Amino acid sequence: MNAGSGISRRLVAALGAGQLVLWGVSYYLVGVLGDPMVADLGWSRTAVYGGFALALVVMGIVSAPVGRAVDRLGGRQVMTAGSLLTALGCAGLAATTGPISFVAAWACLGLAMRMTLYEAAFAALVRIGGREARPAIAQITLLGGLASSVFWPIGDLLNKGFGWRGAALGYALFALATVPIHRSIPDARASDRPVPAGTTPPPAPLAATPAQHRTAAVLYATAVTVTAFLAAAMSAHMIGLMAGLGLGAGAAVWMSALRGVGQSTARLGEVALGGRSDPLTLGTLAAALLPLGFVVGLWGGVSLAAAAVFALAYGAGNGLMTVVRGTQPLVLFDHATYGALVGRLTAASFFVSAAAPVTYAAVIDRFGAGVALVGSAMLGTVVLACAAALLFMFRQPR
Repeated sequence: MNAGSGISRRLVAALGAGQLVLWGVSYYLVGVLGDPMVADLGWSRTAVYGGFALALVVMGIVSAPVGRAVDRLGGRQVMTAGSLLTALGCAGLAATTGPISFVAAWACLGLAMRMTLYEAAFAALVRIGGREARPAIAQITLLGGLASSVFWPIGDLLNKGFGWRGAALGYALFALATVPIHRSIPDARASDRPVPAGTTPPPAPLAATPAQHRTAAVLYATAVTVTAFLAAAMSAHMIGLMAGLGLGAGAAVWMSALRGVGQSTARLGEVALGGRSDPLTLGTLAAALLPLGFVVGLWGGVSLAAAAVFALAYGAGNGLMTVVRGTQPLVLFDHATYGALVGRLTAASFFVSAAAPVTYAAVIDRFGAGVALVGSAMLGTVVLACAAALLFMFRQPR
């Protein structure tokens, strides 16, 4: 990292490791421990998985206040508190005795996730480095993207050895291990660093007028919200979609696993560029991969190659859109209020994410996997239209 940004390589590596752990023990918890909870508690799948949906709703409710808190207090205080709340939420799940304690634990995890996952980490980096935080934003997503690959096997082993309650307690200990990481976040602000004589001033935000600001905010928020809806739907139903198209169960699992390969490879490519890519151009290229992947996926039942392209293209597009979500506001808006603004613009994405798995389940059950893919392609086209409009309106001169 550029020393002038105030963001060290050690900090980037530590925050990346923290994202790996915290995504794994919170967002992806229900993916491996949900079914054991259903079997042990005797509740319906809807009730158990509804806890995770509640957590996403809580994330939406607290999104803007948490963003403002990072701007005002810094990542050290907010993310450290989030690590402690993650541990408390996991321990609360382990101690669940009925619906009230179960709901309380998931509500706690919802607040914790908003205080620790990407949006909070991005805002903490921008507070330290300003516009120069762009490379660091891409870098910390590399390890975070591997969270399910690492923690689903860990959770499965813990569940087999100690039951799901023991696994949840183990997750709480992992969360506590991230406290020192977040305590190491500098409390500096980019605006407090002296500007060396002769330094070129940073470029002004591209959305310069109030009207441009409103337009950019609507386009950015729409793209982020629709992308989040698709991400939640694919996380829950990609294997089922593959199987519904005609692939065997084993092939559907292996083809769906290519999503992670596409996601990590695309992010690695962005990191290799050193953050030099234009966020608006990158957003358009990433968004174009979404409808492309879904359309090709329609032939996934008769062609393994088509299924592979579907998973890889969607994974790459979604992976890059995560980076774009963090970097586009740096060029469009004033980075001094990054946390509060992004918190407000991304709030809706958490609400719609909560509804996505249920919505897709209903569509697949009633109309089939093909219709679900066509609908996904249409939603991907909406994301592409927003990204292209941002590029057209705010294209930066070379």
